Amino acid sequence: MFFVGLTIFVVYVYFLLRIIGKQHRIQRKEHADAYDQIDLDGMGNQGRIPDKKPKNRA
Repeated sequence: MFFVGLTIFVVYVYFLLRIIGKQHRIQRKEHADAYDQIDLDGMGNQGRIPDKKPKNRA
């Protein structure tokens, strides 16, 4: 009887970890697009240096 319960428990834990891993991969894939690779300080575009100089600021 112990082995039947142990088998059910092991199968349950296996599928539980499999579902958690799958959801983690899905979440990581969704958040990969939202992450800005250039923004290392977390302040957005405020700290970036523009590539071009302004033509005329007068």
